[in-house]
Amino acid sequence: MTGSAPALRVALLQTAPRLGAVDANLAELNRRLRQAADADLAVAPELATHGYHLGDLDDPRALPAADERLAGLGGHGPAVVAGFAEAHRHHRYNSAAIVDGGRVAVQRKLYLPTYRDWEERKHFRPGGRLRRHDVRGARVAVLICNDLWQPPLPWLAAHGGAEVVVVIANSVESEAAVPVRKAWDLLLAHTAVALQTYAVFVNRSGVERGRRFWGGSCVVGPDGETLVRLGADEDQAVADLDLDALRALRRRWPLLQESRFDLVAGEAARLAAEEE
Repeated sequence: MTGSAPALRVALLQTAPRLGAVDANLAELNRRLRQAADADLAVAPELATHGYHLGDLDDPRALPAADERLAGLGGHGPAVVAGFAEAHRHHRYNSAAIVDGGRVAVQRKLYLPTYRDWEERKHFRPGGRLRRHDVRGARVAVLICNDLWQPPLPWLAAHGGAEVVVVIANSVESEAAVPVRKAWDLLLAHTAVALQTYAVFVNRSGVERGRRFWGGSCVVGPDGETLVRLGADEDQAVADLDLDALRALRRRWPLLQESRFDLVAGEAARLAAEEE
């Protein structure tokens, strides 16, 4: 990164991908990106290029990260975060492409839900690394849906230097014990306030295989306030993130200095040893 930007304009692209229609979904993303040309970063949902229920397809048409169509998403002005089904050697991953110009980096989903109605471990391999990305002068980490529900991951993202935690999701309406929208609001607010970050959440909309995705994409600031929020339908919006103000807040209230990596690593090692 050549310098720190004072602000970051983020576009939320809340789409309704069609299952298995990779070309059509990419065309829709390119159309949306042309409309968001004045943003620094545009964010599309989890599996935005493929749809969610890929286990229902004989050929899910997973893409290698080197596919030129992914790099092409970066040709409209903003850097891009977009979810896709990644093909790598003999495996598939639920991944996010982080595209800036013609450069493509990848963040793979780390925690794959396989319980109740979710069967992701049957179709994907979990990733093994969480990395920070320098995007237009901002330090950004990307989590994919269920990853935010694992408390160590946003903590690691912030302590790895992230100022902006991007969360892309395929979250459905649920009648389970946890009210899903309230739970997401709490998780995003905790990430933003306790870890002194901007939390950028982009969920998909639409109906797929009888499951309704509720949208609700939003941005939460480090004061816990929501900067922008979308409804349930396909839509997009822009939010301006004041990075200089965030950095000043971290200097005034240096919560992240209390990392205690030695304590966390030691206790994690102890618990891991007890599982053996």
